[in-house]
Amino acid sequence: MPRSTMVKRPVVAKAVHDGPEEFLTLAEFCKALKISRQTFYDWRQKGTAPTCHVLPNRQIRIALADYKTWLNERKDVA
Repeated sequence: MPRSTMVKRPVVAKAVHDGPEEFLTLAEFCKALKISRQTFYDWRQKGTAPTCHVLPNRQIRIALADYKTWLNERKDVA
């Protein structure tokens, strides 16, 4: 179909939201804290790791907001 006869579709407004949530991979999380994967899995087993999202392919992701909250909860006020 020639370009001149193509019908333009109207622009549909998208819903307003904060945007997609950002996630850290397990490797990024461990690298940021300079810990091993085993340490992470130990923390997770003990219930002290941040909230995790398990994808259908069994990979773990940690929401950046959850990571920041978890880290702030561990501040030592001396």
